[in-house]
Amino acid sequence: MEKIWTKHWPKDIPQSMDYPDISIYEMLKRSTEKAPDSTAIFFRTLQVTYGQLNDAISRFGAALQELGIRKGDRIALYLPNIPQFVIAYFGALHVGAIVVACSPLYKDKELGRIVNDSGSRILVYLDQLEPYVKSVQNTMSLDHLIVTGLNDFEVKEILESRTGSSTSCMSMKQLIESTRSKPIPPSLDPSKDVALLQYTGGTTGVQKAAMLTHRNLVVNAIQFATWLYMSDRDVNLSVLPFFHIYGITAALNSPVYSSSRMILIPDPRDVGMIVDAIDRYEPTIFCGVPASYVALMNYPNIKQHKIRSIRTCISGASPLPQEVARRFEDLTGGRLVEGYGLTEAGPVTHVNPLDSVEKNRPGSIGIPISDTICKIVDIETGNTNLSPSEEGELVVKGPQVMLGYWNSPGETNLALRNGWLFTGDIAVMDDDGYFRIVDRKKDVINVSGFKVWPREVEEVLYEHPGVKEVAAVPTADIESGERVKVFVVLNDEFKGRISASEIIAFCSDRLAIYKVPRVVEIRESLPKTHVGKVLRRELKQQST
Repeated sequence: MEKIWTKHWPKDIPQSMDYPDISIYEMLKRSTEKAPDSTAIFFRTLQVTYGQLNDAISRFGAALQELGIRKGDRIALYLPNIPQFVIAYFGALHVGAIVVACSPLYKDKELGRIVNDSGSRILVYLDQLEPYVKSVQNTMSLDHLIVTGLNDFEVKEILESRTGSSTSCMSMKQLIESTRSKPIPPSLDPSKDVALLQYTGGTTGVQKAAMLTHRNLVVNAIQFATWLYMSDRDVNLSVLPFFHIYGITAALNSPVYSSSRMILIPDPRDVGMIVDAIDRYEPTIFCGVPASYVALMNYPNIKQHKIRSIRTCISGASPLPQEVARRFEDLTGGRLVEGYGLTEAGPVTHVNPLDSVEKNRPGSIGIPISDTICKIVDIETGNTNLSPSEEGELVVKGPQVMLGYWNSPGETNLALRNGWLFTGDIAVMDDDGYFRIVDRKKDVINVSGFKVWPREVEEVLYEHPGVKEVAAVPTADIESGERVKVFVVLNDEFKGRISASEIIAFCSDRLAIYKVPRVVEIRESLPKTHVGKVLRRELKQQST
């Protein structure tokens, strides 16, 4: 296949690399050996070096083995971005266990379903989530519970309340402090042994777990860090949640690979905490989602803070409005470009080049990263002989692509075909090899037989100075089958000053008549996933 995107390949980035055949823990160990006294984690006023971090990880791994955990056993983490997540994650991987990342925003039933589906033997959780754990404890087949707290790990009251419980509960802090032995590393095949069960599909249907191997994660960490020119001098603002695959790679694995520093932010919605961290530690890299950049830009007196320390930002998880990118770059003086990925690919497959402004194509997801190839196939026939600019399904191939879905052979066969991962996203490739996501196959709006992609409507509305956030979805219509409806959140200074008819008129001047929204609902906020991705499914249900 002709890789026409290589015409615009970034300087000093190899198109193909030799990746070490190691586990995720070994990757951290190498960074520790390289710089044991360098800071790995900033958390509030706490600083943890790579040497200190590795010591805690080894102790925790040994404690897991003493509890009977063996290679292939699943360990569920119900934690935000705090040092204990990093310790539990690498500690479990050190002894060959498989990590199952659970969002701390999950309620009891959501937690119970994932723990049971994965067959997890241990749950490591934050003390503040005790009510949800206790509510479904008897429905989960767990051997042990390990609890930790924000305040120096103190969990005394919870342990006392659980005396006599059928499932043993212990303090993470006490486990680490009381363990003096070192773990016995199992024999691992990085290409075959699963490191992470990452649940996906929650915004489109029933969740399923992508099986990502040690090699998948190591490769994607190296691919991403290399593309960003990440080094041990960088400070990463780790706002992206570690329980999400984008956060695991961009905000945890890649910084660890490059021996750089991480500022842990437990709540990505707490903009005040983010600004305080920026002022205290002056981050250089900030990978996020569009909502993160919008929130930071709208923070009071943001120009008075040390925002200009940021040099590089990659936006993912949802489309990056061009106006948001332009305004954020003006604010920071740094670069904000769009990338693309999906859970099944570890997740990163595409990013705009960062070596020159001219190579960035606003509105596109960029070009495939090292050792990744892509093509566009016809949605109906699977034909690959499509010309540039013809719409079709994006399919990708690379060493970061998953083994398959956990206990779901049927879903695996649909997603993986002859070595290609079918993404479910509709895209086009231009003459230079840059890709642009048109939309999800399932999100297309069918107006009298004409296809309308939500993104093109949203891009137009983001040009309106009064629009802060917008989402376009289909709503039923007797005459046309479906019509476009938009949910709009206004900037504070425009609230009460803009009507639905004005929004429609604005679109009428810029879009074909069948693409113009016929229904506008102005709201205070939009429902989002834990990483800030708009929940179209929920909005669609509200529009029926």
